[in-house]
Amino acid sequence: METLSRYFAMALSVAEVEISCRVSAPRMPASPMNLLHLLVRMNHGLRSRIRNMWFRALGVRLRGYVWMRRISIPRQWSDITIEGPASLDDGVVLLCSGETHERKLVICRGTYINRFTMIDASEQIEVGENCMIGPFCYITDHDHRHEKGRPIGEQPLLSAPVQIGNNVWVGAGVIILKGVSIGDGAVIAAGAVVTKDVDVGMKVGGVPARGLR
Repeated sequence: METLSRYFAMALSVAEVEISCRVSAPRMPASPMNLLHLLVRMNHGLRSRIRNMWFRALGVRLRGYVWMRRISIPRQWSDITIEGPASLDDGVVLLCSGETHERKLVICRGTYINRFTMIDASEQIEVGENCMIGPFCYITDHDHRHEKGRPIGEQPLLSAPVQIGNNVWVGAGVIILKGVSIGDGAVIAAGAVVTKDVDVGMKVGGVPARGLR
């Protein structure tokens, strides 16, 4: 009986420990997770500031701080002006070609460019203030001639400036072609191909883009 009593007392003590652990465990993960989130944000912020310093050193005109994820600016850095605060998300490509000149590609303050969007400037592209540009968009101010009997890669470029006004919303997968002017407050529906000017406050969509009700 004495042996049974000892085992019974030990079982009670073990049960008390198990119950205590189960009750207190759910409150533990909150603090470590918050710390991890903070470390991730600090890491992104540090990398963004390093990219700001790197592209400034290459010659990009950054007017204030620009939030940068893993973007690509492969050449002609002095042709590009970005007015902060602005945001460029993962995979954004800013590409310039042709003769170099200041303000060939301009992104104004307050504008956000989403993932994997490419802006390809040969003459001039300007994106106004407080614009929202969706992912996987393509904005260009040029294309090729396509005369018969000559390889397309050897034919000269045809270019015309692109102007995007202030507070413009460009949906995902939009293509904006050369010579287009988009007025303030316009909305471009996802997947549209914009080949003609868009008036102030107008909503357009489709291929080619037309006015929406």
